[in-house]
Amino acid sequence: MSDQTETMEMPRAEMETDIVCVGFGPAAGGFLTTLTRGLMNDDGTPVAESKAMPGMPPQVICYERADDIGFGVSGVVTKGRSIKASFPDLDLSQIPMAHEVTEEKILYLKDPVGASRRPTAFKVADSLLGRWMKDDAYELPYIPSFLEKHPGMIFSLGQLNQWVGSNLMCTGMAQIWPSSPVAQPLMDGKAVKGVRMVDQGVEKDGTPGGGFMPGMDMKAALTVIADGPVGPVGQSLDQELGLPEGHHQREWAVGMKCVVDLPEGCDWKPGTVLHTIGYPEPEIFGFLYVYPGNVASLGIFVPSWFDNPVRTAYRYMQHWMLHPYLWKRLKGGTMRSWGAKTLAESGKAGEPFLVGDGFARIGEGSGSTNVLTGSGVDEAWATGVQLGEAVLDLLKEGKDFSRENLEATYVAKRRASWVEAEARVAEKSRDGFTKGVLRGFLGMGLTGLTNGMFSMPGKSVKPQDRIPTIEKYYKGYIDEDEIQEIRSECTRKGSSLHDALMDRVGWPEIPLDGTLLVSHQDALLMGGKVQANHGYGDHVRFADLQTCRTCREQVCVEACSGQAIYTNPEGGTPLFDREKCVHCGACMWNCSKSDPKGTERTNVKFRAGSGGLHSVEN
Repeated sequence: MSDQTETMEMPRAEMETDIVCVGFGPAAGGFLTTLTRGLMNDDGTPVAESKAMPGMPPQVICYERADDIGFGVSGVVTKGRSIKASFPDLDLSQIPMAHEVTEEKILYLKDPVGASRRPTAFKVADSLLGRWMKDDAYELPYIPSFLEKHPGMIFSLGQLNQWVGSNLMCTGMAQIWPSSPVAQPLMDGKAVKGVRMVDQGVEKDGTPGGGFMPGMDMKAALTVIADGPVGPVGQSLDQELGLPEGHHQREWAVGMKCVVDLPEGCDWKPGTVLHTIGYPEPEIFGFLYVYPGNVASLGIFVPSWFDNPVRTAYRYMQHWMLHPYLWKRLKGGTMRSWGAKTLAESGKAGEPFLVGDGFARIGEGSGSTNVLTGSGVDEAWATGVQLGEAVLDLLKEGKDFSRENLEATYVAKRRASWVEAEARVAEKSRDGFTKGVLRGFLGMGLTGLTNGMFSMPGKSVKPQDRIPTIEKYYKGYIDEDEIQEIRSECTRKGSSLHDALMDRVGWPEIPLDGTLLVSHQDALLMGGKVQANHGYGDHVRFADLQTCRTCREQVCVEACSGQAIYTNPEGGTPLFDREKCVHCGACMWNCSKSDPKGTERTNVKFRAGSGGLHSVEN
């Protein structure tokens, strides 16, 4: 959507409610579950009267961008402390693809093909651990307590969201509206007065079309922002208010994952959890969770400190699946669905202003993810519960949703909670990765084993200041003239560079089998199909087109999870096809250039839009 369309003054329909929530994920699930349970007294009267509909209990609406509740999310392993507290009699058998954790392993994977860039320390580890390896993998003898998820549970977040959402809708105390993207908050100075929905009936560039309908303004006494790390409302607030002094949101990761029907005879049992390090590159982490019914969720996390300017998570995931330890159990399996998600990994250091007049922030976009333990879903749920309790307190006391009142209730509860205590322990745990992968791992171990007393120092650097040129990254592997020849050939064909360069430095061709090892484009059509509704503007834009025309890396192309951003055969600004966009937001931080109007932001703008994956599994 164009800036002009968003800011132009025009008549807009208005509605009023009491509480509007943006985004339906685990944070909103925790908030709405807690809130709706407390809105009515035991005698059937409301704890407070709605100001939007006098005589009724407070009216609560939650808007979700995706076309259904739970579309396009992820497999999860978690201790589930807060979720269990909300559902003390929780029976996991009632939720599809859920199971308790029964076995957990950390695997160090050796490079079986010799193409990864292994620092000397990893090469030494390969040699020393070789005698104890089986299928080029070493099972660590124990799991550090800060990483262990047992006792805990695994589940599909999409299936959990559907289960929670169905329970909420049955109460009649809250409405959840999927396929309802929100464009921006309604600001009055620094106060939030509600949200504005996305304009409809517009061209792809955001200009009004024949059926133009301006987005409605939904006014509310309290706006709850739970739209995740790339949500447009959260982004807008960060730009309007800035971040607290010393805070930044520079650390991210892309989770590339799929759900697989395991082959018959696979010896992985339900509840098995695997975490991997070392391959396909030392910076990349892997995960695998086994559900009931011989089904698994698996994939990799590609972090922001992986400085390859032509990183491609999909092909790296396939090489990871082909590792001998995994492939002997995956061979013969079938991909059911595929997807990707951006993860905010700045943790406590990325915490924005949590509250203000008329608004509160919960979940991943509020900095709740624990970057030491590698967990975020239960933490997000907990922040939602804390806000739900705070809102009920304020409603019962007849107090408004001012910054002071929200700080005295919600923020105070959050600061006194285990979420805050553990976030402070984890705050500097990943600083070492800014100085290299070995220092990063040492820093995580040091922080975890000393409960945050010590950490490996490192200064946060914006991704666009970290990503090297292609020539610099491949120096000593491919000379500059050959890189230019490969670049020119790829531009002529309209293809990206990563496959050509990975082939050139020794990564073997993926033996596509049409069932589990499928092409990237086929993955878009399997299980989690991508769909973008007509009449909405494109949600991926480039802030300064000239910057894109002169960019030689175009990391946005190489890192795009769905190949929705692709090379322009005529050169210049990349092209965007929203019919392939999975709404992971990776393009927003996988960019080597800054927005001329804000150097903390990259030149890629990820905004409100329709569409995305259509799968409740992955």
